Amino acid sequence: MSDKVYTVQDYKSGQPRWCPGCGDHAFLNSLHKAMAELGTAPHDIAVISGIGCSSRLPYYVNTYGFHTIHGRAAAIATGAKVANPNLTIWQISGDGDGLAIGGNHFIHAVRRNIDLNMILLNNRIYGLTKGQYSPTSERGFVSKSSPYGTVEDPFHPAELAFGARGRFFARCIAVDGAASVEVLKAAATHKGASVVEVLQNCVIFNDGTHASVATKEGRAKNAIYLEHGKPMLFGENKEFGLMQEGFGLKVVKLGENGITEKDILIHDAHCQDNTLQLKLALMEGPDFPIALGVIRDVDAPTYNDAVTEQIEEIKGKKKYHNFQELLMTNDTWEVK
Repeated sequence: MSDKVYTVQDYKSGQPRWCPGCGDHAFLNSLHKAMAELGTAPHDIAVISGIGCSSRLPYYVNTYGFHTIHGRAAAIATGAKVANPNLTIWQISGDGDGLAIGGNHFIHAVRRNIDLNMILLNNRIYGLTKGQYSPTSERGFVSKSSPYGTVEDPFHPAELAFGARGRFFARCIAVDGAASVEVLKAAATHKGASVVEVLQNCVIFNDGTHASVATKEGRAKNAIYLEHGKPMLFGENKEFGLMQEGFGLKVVKLGENGITEKDILIHDAHCQDNTLQLKLALMEGPDFPIALGVIRDVDAPTYNDAVTEQIEEIKGKKKYHNFQELLMTNDTWEVK
């Protein structure tokens, strides 16, 4: 943290070049605000992206940035964090860049628990390459590369992150500014790999893909904002809640069958057992609301800290500490 107070303007750079109405604009605004509220100096931040519409984002932040190659954002971000552990790193990927060609890097960065803020902007389409289906496109989705509908089931980013033993997973809607800022701040303050799925719209190739939660009214009906330690209530008047039913969940209405707020499940984002957290992350309509907010937030050792500690431990046991001392540990002779 810096002693200087930074404003949103301190983190802005360039003129964003995305289609009018693209969710990237709204997300960028939230990222600028989150950075300002966190107060980390711009020169202590690196924004690293792969390839895709959202991967242009490093040009629009006044920080260090690296626009890498397709699917390799996590690999470059890993190297940067291990080389300079003091950097705050925001990794920006789309669902195609991050989960298709970059899928292997994604799961291993999560598994290793590298201290990265991994942002997955999910519009369920390849936008930059003009409308091919992506790993998160629904079965039957018609696109330029699936004119008769896909015959594949999609990835659920949450399921992938949890399966890779992820310790932090959150979700927000790109156009839901205030909630997005809070999620990004939580991701940044978590020590370890933070995965944030951002549901966003592509007005050109997949318009309306998240229509059920794209408006404030829609979120009131079709989403639940999870907060650690608080009951899982949702609805326009908080009239609905979640209860456990066997090994699953069920939606109930307060006041019916004697149900009160005391019967509603309390969200525990810090629980080591991720069973309930995964169920929450995988909820979807029409029977269940979409979970937003921080779903899982659990502490664990980070890869970058472990590497640094290992290096210091080994250095302490060695007889040499630099190249010159290394040379002198072997047999030496002088030629005259």
